[in-house]
Amino acid sequence: MEQELIVIGGGAAGMMAAITAARSGARVALLERNPKLGRKLYITGKGRCNVTNHCPPQEVLANTPRNSRFLFGAMARTTPAWVEEFFTSLGVELKVERGNRVFPASDHAADIIDALFFELRRLKVPVIQDRALSIRTEDGKAVGAEGEQGEYSCKAVILATGGVSYPATGSTGDGYDMAARLGHTIVSPEPSLVPLEAEESFCGEMQGLALKNVSLKVKNKKGKVIYQEQGEMLFTHFGLSGPLVLSASAHMRDYEKDSYTCIIDLKPALDEQKLEARLLREFGENLNKEIQNVLGALVPRLMIPVMIRMTGIPADRKVHDITKGERRRLLECLKSFQIHITGPRPIREAIITAGGVKVSEVDPKTMGSKKVEGLYLAGELLDVDAYTGGFNLQIAWATGRAAGESAAAFLAEERP
Repeated sequence: MEQELIVIGGGAAGMMAAITAARSGARVALLERNPKLGRKLYITGKGRCNVTNHCPPQEVLANTPRNSRFLFGAMARTTPAWVEEFFTSLGVELKVERGNRVFPASDHAADIIDALFFELRRLKVPVIQDRALSIRTEDGKAVGAEGEQGEYSCKAVILATGGVSYPATGSTGDGYDMAARLGHTIVSPEPSLVPLEAEESFCGEMQGLALKNVSLKVKNKKGKVIYQEQGEMLFTHFGLSGPLVLSASAHMRDYEKDSYTCIIDLKPALDEQKLEARLLREFGENLNKEIQNVLGALVPRLMIPVMIRMTGIPADRKVHDITKGERRRLLECLKSFQIHITGPRPIREAIITAGGVKVSEVDPKTMGSKKVEGLYLAGELLDVDAYTGGFNLQIAWATGRAAGESAAAFLAEERP
């Protein structure tokens, strides 16, 4: 029997769209260029798959810095609670961790992908391995897809090919080209949730050093704080990475007109007065030691040479010879360790893509194209993106489900 609906893209949004449409009675085929579905899901949450965030839908929108209003209807219909219930019903046990992040209890992303795959199989949705090249239209309607291996006729198409981050997973921007050829405007893709490159070479000296329970503040060139959070981060050969830095990067969008400084508080649990008392205690107990041998009680080993240079205190200076001014500089370094950002890493290293199909050209209730009848768009292909914490996958599930329901309803009306 010929398929009525072609879903292009076997990621989170595409699989959710195909399952939803098939459950609603549509005859669906899923087109995916990779031999396996959900390639990008395998690497989300460090291979554990941060499925969603255990929060109200309003909080998802609050964590979506761009075009959150567009998602209002889809998020109200497909809440994080609905997503949790959906996967539980497919036999996946879930757990909630710090920051309300939801993961499979097994800590294996494969459990999420397998659950989706077996549901597609139960619904008899054929998965065709082919790279889609274009969407065919007649009289302003979507009537098929052309792939490298052949042509596929249908009466509706859902485009869910993702962005351009992690191209090895199949996100190579094909969907942008297909949408653009059909008249859609593409907001220039940019990296989001991406590591940052730093001006200071000392980041490379501390490569591999992970900082836990630190506070990261980001200021723009006017000195305005645009991001502040506590958590974990990592020094790399090029600059900074880790959860705090990835989240911060989503706020740092305009490198052409603005500049950004990361300020790390290495001792966020201590105010200046308490930290001063701590320094006096450490110094008092180690008066005859060299400062380089005392700093290990205050900062990680890899950081000691950097702190010595930044404070200007000679490494072999005895603690009893350290001046009040030098102690003050050390305190300031511990509370305000500054790193100047030169830009983001390449988009291929970003977790998600900012930019994509202009949302004003898509119906927010149905995810239907305003340019082509019978065409629906979902997931990272759209110009919406959120912070880390499961919010981006929540957007994928919500927009995928909206597209699947709407396409099925459209097809039901089209049937004789």
